[in-house]
Amino acid sequence: MIARYDPRGWELTTADIVDVAVGLAVPTLIALVVHWLVFALLRRIVRASATQIDNAIVAAVQGPARWAMVAIAIAIAAQVDPLLGRGWALLANYLVPALLGWVAYAVVEGFAAGLELEAVAHEDPSAMRARRTRVAILSRTARVAILIITVSLILFNIPGVRQVGVTLMASAGLAALAVGAAAQPALKSLIAGLQVALTQPLRLGDMVKIDGQAGRVEEIRWSFVTVRTWDERLLVVPTARFLDNTFENWSRVSERLTGPVFLHLDPATEIAPVRAEFERFVAAQSEWDKR
Repeated sequence: MIARYDPRGWELTTADIVDVAVGLAVPTLIALVVHWLVFALLRRIVRASATQIDNAIVAAVQGPARWAMVAIAIAIAAQVDPLLGRGWALLANYLVPALLGWVAYAVVEGFAAGLELEAVAHEDPSAMRARRTRVAILSRTARVAILIITVSLILFNIPGVRQVGVTLMASAGLAALAVGAAAQPALKSLIAGLQVALTQPLRLGDMVKIDGQAGRVEEIRWSFVTVRTWDERLLVVPTARFLDNTFENWSRVSERLTGPVFLHLDPATEIAPVRAEFERFVAAQSEWDKR
């Protein structure tokens, strides 16, 4: 099997090498020109769009699409050139899944970036935090799924790895138990992350208090949540803790927070003048919402 991939076993003449070089160069050049024209047109179209999502997708996909178009052009050329077709047949099983996975990953990344830009521009802070949280978790889940599927498709095209897969399928009972036991923590974290994305007991930017520590949520991942406290400490809390335990979310509904203000006065101080001065002070502040 290895000899099939060893070029030293191929009977190649100088004319064959020149033929393959031309067969690769011409379709590659054509693909690059077509790619430039297509994306020049796409950039002009999305520039007039009101949404930022399509701009982000086009920018993210441009790089992977270039090599995908080159691969398509070479695959077409391989249909008419037997020697080029022989080489392409050896690589196609690995290049095609890799390129498809790269394009899909870029689409998800661009879509998430566009949604993030639109979420930041949203006027309602609560809606902005909700959208950013959902986008962050779901896009991360989609990217990991694409990576796993892509790597699996590439590996299963390797005969030795495919044989291992067949062997595992033959002993599916024991394999399922072993894989299930090993994957339980990862699955628990994945389910917890998806549950946070869908139910949103907390969101990016929320002010929360858990285990006596208060701070603002900076990052939400499958397995942990990072919370920045007032003194710049960074708390790393397991995501499942927010689902299994009680915590306070001070900005769940609104950014308006109410807190006590302590004035240390002499016990003999008259309250009425202090109250009058305080009311005069807050009335002069433009930020006071009369609450």
